[in-house]
Amino acid sequence: MRRRGATVLIGGVLLALLLWQAFFSIPVPYVALGPGPTVNTLGQADKHDVISVTGAPVSTSKGQLRLTTVSVTSDLTLFEAVKGWLQDDYAVVPRELIYPPSRTEQQVDQQNAQEFKDSQSSAETAALAKLGYSVQVTVREVKAGSPADGVLKAGDVITAVDGTPVTAAAKLTDLIRAKPAGTPRTFAYTRDGAAGTATITPRTEGDTPRIGVTVESKQPHPFQLKIDLDKIGGPSAGLMFTLGIIDKLDPADLTGGQVIAGTGTIDDQGKVGPIGGIPQKLVAAKRDGATVFLTPAANCAEAMSSAVPGLPMAKVATLDDALSALQAVREHRQPALCTR
Repeated sequence: MRRRGATVLIGGVLLALLLWQAFFSIPVPYVALGPGPTVNTLGQADKHDVISVTGAPVSTSKGQLRLTTVSVTSDLTLFEAVKGWLQDDYAVVPRELIYPPSRTEQQVDQQNAQEFKDSQSSAETAALAKLGYSVQVTVREVKAGSPADGVLKAGDVITAVDGTPVTAAAKLTDLIRAKPAGTPRTFAYTRDGAAGTATITPRTEGDTPRIGVTVESKQPHPFQLKIDLDKIGGPSAGLMFTLGIIDKLDPADLTGGQVIAGTGTIDDQGKVGPIGGIPQKLVAAKRDGATVFLTPAANCAEAMSSAVPGLPMAKVATLDDALSALQAVREHRQPALCTR
């Protein structure tokens, strides 16, 4: 009996050790998403300005415009995963949703870093356009023998097609493709500061109407802009960077002295796109003192189901919507809010 009891005791101890190791030591294929840090785009990070302007006066705001982030914790143990499942502020999801099996964690991080960089470029474009610095779609090269050969020249700025303004390189492509090849089109342009027009008939190349030019977008402005922020990835800070740039260069205080948080991608035309991690970003915003949260319109349904008490969610689909929401806040009015 003593030998049997000792065997049972040892077996129990070994089982407990195995369970302990399984619960606290062995990683499970899940990651935890939680409220990440928020950053005031009008302030500093790591002792330098998040947005710096050289060559132009910069205004100072009494409030804040905070971008929001989601923290990602990988290599979870079973204990940590269970703990995350039980916390309202966290979401535990399969690892493959964040790090697809076909890509390494480093590759995903590199893509997020590139998207973050691209978001800064779009933020600058959208902000400068709102401040009156138009995008110029400039001819870089004209293909010999193409419909545009002898009509357009390198350095020409294409301003319109059939009377529709060309506001971006993608817009020019869309306008050229809007009618079948062989249809004469009127192109407005400026050359050395002088305006002109020309009729060009696009030709089919690979089933696509083309005029035979390569273009680049330029946005001349008499100052330098720099966004300097590390350790954040993805495109979701675009909207808040855009607002930060405008606030820095516009004498008016967009914030009205309040802490405004938000999220959302932005493109060159100022359209605000949806992002992930809304529940965690709302918690982070409230934690860091936000009184209003700028929410992409496409995320409103999810945001309403994860609403944080005391944090109104303004619905924004465009940069103009965001600016209108901030104006309402300054005037102590209620902005257009997300609804179910």
